[in-house]
Parts: sequence; C-alpha cells; structure tokens
Amino acid sequence: MATKTKSRVAIRPLHDKILVERDEVESVTSAGIFIPESSNTEKPQFATVIAVGDGTLNDAGTRVPLDVNAGDRIILSKWGGTDIKLDGQDYLIINAADVLAIID
Repeated sequence: MATKTKSRVAIRPLHDKILVERDEVESVTSAGIFIPESSNTEKPQFATVIAVGDGTLNDAGTRVPLDVNAGDRIILSKWGGTDIKLDGQDYLIINAADVLAIID
C-alpha cells in the first residue's frame, strides 16, 4: 500500500503507522497580510496521507485495517509523530491514534 499521489515513495509504514506529508504553513492571511516564516512556530495540523501500514492484529489474530487510505487529507495531533527526510522531502510517520479526523 505504499503509494503516493505525486510519485512513488520508497518507504512502507508497518502495522498501525501512517506516512504523511504536512500541508504548507499559510504565509498570507485571508486579509492579504504576509506572515514571515520566522513567526510561524506552530506545526500545521493538516496533512495528506502518503502511505499506510497494513493494520494491527486483534486478539483473534485477524488483521484490522486502518481507517485512512493513501491520498486522504487528515487532521492530526499537533505534537505526534516522527519527522523524517527522504529524497529531500519532509515527511512525518505517525500512529493511527494520532489521526483526529479525515477531511471530506
């Protein structure tokens, strides 16, 4: 399931892990005011799912798939996950429990 919408990523999350790409930080407000990058200390909570693991095993030994799929836009916990850099691109690996919502 390690697929990416832009191009193929050479990483496959395991079990209940999800590979995401955070959305860019807004640099212009709705009123047209430019915000310098140095003032943006918060990480964006919106991301696009790039790849998902194959789920966890329940007590009966059956694999339970995750609720998210590659290509989904999600809202994630502010401080969860592990930042990685792959081929010059920044990604984040999070637990499925760090996904707060799927944006339709």
